[in-house]
Amino acid sequence: MPKMNMLQAINEALTIAMETDERMLVFGEDVGHFGGVFRATSGLQDKFGRERCFNTPLTEQGIAGFANGLASNGMTPVAEIQFADYIFPAFDQIVNESAKFRYRSGNEFDVGGLTFRTPYGGGIAGGHYHSQSPEAYFTGTPGLKVVVPRNPHQAKGLLLASIRDKNPVVFFEPKRLYRASVGEVPEGDYEIELGKAEVVAQGSDITLLGWGAQMEILEQAAEMAAKENISCEVIDLRSLAPWDVDTVAESVRKTGRLLVNHEAPLTGGFAGEIAATIQQECFLYLEAPIARVCGLDTPYPLCHEKEYMPDALKTFEAIKATMNY
Repeated sequence: MPKMNMLQAINEALTIAMETDERMLVFGEDVGHFGGVFRATSGLQDKFGRERCFNTPLTEQGIAGFANGLASNGMTPVAEIQFADYIFPAFDQIVNESAKFRYRSGNEFDVGGLTFRTPYGGGIAGGHYHSQSPEAYFTGTPGLKVVVPRNPHQAKGLLLASIRDKNPVVFFEPKRLYRASVGEVPEGDYEIELGKAEVVAQGSDITLLGWGAQMEILEQAAEMAAKENISCEVIDLRSLAPWDVDTVAESVRKTGRLLVNHEAPLTGGFAGEIAATIQQECFLYLEAPIARVCGLDTPYPLCHEKEYMPDALKTFEAIKATMNY
């Protein structure tokens, strides 16, 4: 299998999807000849023309509204929001229109072919306007699917599945891994099922759960724990809405302990939803309180980015505290 980085995998997924679906359009700020701020759409305009890959005005609300209109008329729009921090002007269109389109008509019409792509998270010294992780805001909206890949192989398969899903999908891409994450990616067309978590590493003492860029952190913490003879089961959630309760609960019933790690702030973060559900499913199996290792309840700090990040050391300390409870 050829090796590529996450940007190349995303570009390949978009190319395959456009080749197999002539109704598909890719658009957003600077995505045309420029290829987007991260170059994820490089070459698409040259290959498919300006009618199918094009720039939009700098208006996220307009991008989302335009995408809704296209999808409701049978097109397959893939709209890029340049940074996840800028998705908030489009929030009304996404949560009040995209998510409810199918329901308001009694399934007579929908925007099921719609995908929003957006880079999220810190690690690139982007400060508080280019580093946020807003995925949890969308998980509380019935009608949306929320997906986050962790590496190039996952990015390609999950993006193809998202584009072809019959529901609107918000696809968060971990920007600090765009070029840092390199791995083998199968050639050709393949999909990874949405709503299904993956057990990345088997273990017996504690379950470590995360998604996106934080999976690398969990794997580092698991290696540190192994030196202390602590066996960690590592799970990549991949889809936050819907999320795979069964796989996580099965793991926790085996290990008796759970640690959830995400880069978004602790308060209101998706780890809270996971913790509430798993204590309901696994209460009699738990040997310790469910641990959350998350970002801080502050605006994302530029000069204190390393202190803000829920890194491997913070995670390792939480693993030990959970084991010693």
